Amino acid sequence: MADSSFDIVSKVERQEVDNALNQAAKEISQRYDFKGVGASISWSGEKILMEANSEDRVKAILDVFQSKLIKRGISLKSLDAGEPQLSGKEYKLFASIEEGISQENAKKVAKIIRDEGPKGVKAQVQGDELRVSSKSRDDLQTVIALLKGQDFDFAVQFVNYR
Repeated sequence: MADSSFDIVSKVERQEVDNALNQAAKEISQRYDFKGVGASISWSGEKILMEANSEDRVKAILDVFQSKLIKRGISLKSLDAGEPQLSGKEYKLFASIEEGISQENAKKVAKIIRDEGPKGVKAQVQGDELRVSSKSRDDLQTVIALLKGQDFDFAVQFVNYR
């Protein structure tokens, strides 16, 4: 019998991020506390740009956006927000969506699987994802449960379970 396997990835569905951004923009345009302060949120290339006339307002926009991401099922670990910067009379805040598992993070996950996981489970780094394989599907289920219990500083999803 062939080995069973699954992939560990860190991906974000861009359409869901887009929907969350549009919902946040709509809420910002309608909320009373954002009236007349030049508050906005939009895409700026691959980054998300938030603007307002004060640092607190920019942080409030970020908070609204984060709440919309959570409602859409997107982990906040994939959102990398910088610090508000003064640009003329406006405060700007850039945020980006992080995708993919870095080499060092993939090695950390593989080490956890080797050290704490069942014997006979193999983990290989493949680009920005990690393939975990074993002869036993029960062992793979154990590895998934083990990794769900860990607190990584990046979002993980389990795909291609076969």
